[in-house]
Amino acid sequence: MKKMLVFVWFLIGSHLGYAQKENTWNGKTCAVVLTYDDAIDIDLDHVVPALDSAGLKGTFYLIGSSPVVTRRIDEWRKVAAEGYELGNHTLFHPCDGTKPGRSFVNAETDLSKYTVHRAVAEIRQNNVLLNAIDGKKERTFAYPCADLTINGVPFYPELRNEFVAARGVHGNLDSINKVNLDDMDCYSMNNQTGEYMISLVKKAMETHTLLVFLFHGVGGGHAINVSLGEHSKLIHFLQEHKKEIWVAPMVTVAAYVRENQTQR
Repeated sequence: MKKMLVFVWFLIGSHLGYAQKENTWNGKTCAVVLTYDDAIDIDLDHVVPALDSAGLKGTFYLIGSSPVVTRRIDEWRKVAAEGYELGNHTLFHPCDGTKPGRSFVNAETDLSKYTVHRAVAEIRQNNVLLNAIDGKKERTFAYPCADLTINGVPFYPELRNEFVAARGVHGNLDSINKVNLDDMDCYSMNNQTGEYMISLVKKAMETHTLLVFLFHGVGGGHAINVSLGEHSKLIHFLQEHKKEIWVAPMVTVAAYVRENQTQR
């Protein structure tokens, strides 16, 4: 009799564990976050209409000094009011000019010439600007050029309490307990096909993990680009599988991860 009870409890426990794994992400099989960097016209002209048509929301990481922020501030305010996140991508997008392939970095925005104090101050100033646009206190951060340190010294620890999370650029699918909120993994897209992007989503669905996309140009507007048609294929797939896939801005998903990691 005891053996039978143990076996029954094993079956129940296994079933509940499987169900929990299946529905870890806000009741869905997986989570997908769409992020768009650098505050460019394409975000407002192409991306917002595409996501709106599918009933999806994402995160735009804004560089405070971008003229597109200044020139179209009312549109950014409207986008934020409609449920999109305006994330912090620093005030001037400084990158470490000492690394290979960084010929585009000029002396004024060379992170290797920054102090940690200066970097932190500029990021905080960008938060002030973003708050003036959207009135929100909670948001996420994205490292420009995936640079986490200044001459070997990490700068994000001084900002950890001011953001829900920070997004990096390492391509990986993470279970909820493996997500590193100080450096969230993501897949950077550059000329990939819709089929490839959908294959990543299907993998996230199979493994019950978090998938974060990083886009720059969509249908032009940036040297790093994905065609409008291929981006549309991804959006349509996400729309068709809304019952299985949780699509939300980074700040929403990161807050959910933080809460569930704490509980677990």
